[in-house]
Amino acid sequence: MGITMKFVAGVGLGALMILSAAFTEQPTLKGVWVYAGEFFKGKKSLWTEDFKLQRKYDDKHFKSYVIENGQKPEMYQSGDYQLAADSCMETETYSKQPSTLTGKTIHYQYLFHNDTLVLRGVLPNGRYVEEYWKKIK
Repeated sequence: MGITMKFVAGVGLGALMILSAAFTEQPTLKGVWVYAGEFFKGKKSLWTEDFKLQRKYDDKHFKSYVIENGQKPEMYQSGDYQLAADSCMETETYSKQPSTLTGKTIHYQYLFHNDTLVLRGVLPNGRYVEEYWKKIK
């Protein structure tokens, strides 16, 4: 009887772990984020107040907008993204300006710090980027 109880308890624990994993909330970028600066060449640069960059993420896609004071938001970029563990893979599918990133997947490490998303990665041209985005919605 002791062996049977241990087996049942073990199966129960395994099933509980599987159910727990199935219902664990997966990280998502879903929402609206505004650009809050970046590190470039070892220095933090902040964004100007004259206009803002904003990204809207759904479960798989993003759209980037530039918002100038007194103007309607204008989409300048869109693409697809996928999260896995601590990696975010972004593929630009549209750029209003000529871009060497269109169709290329960029691998970022990401982390959340309070209401801020931090993206760190290396662009195809070898430039290291570390961007900060604050969540507003």
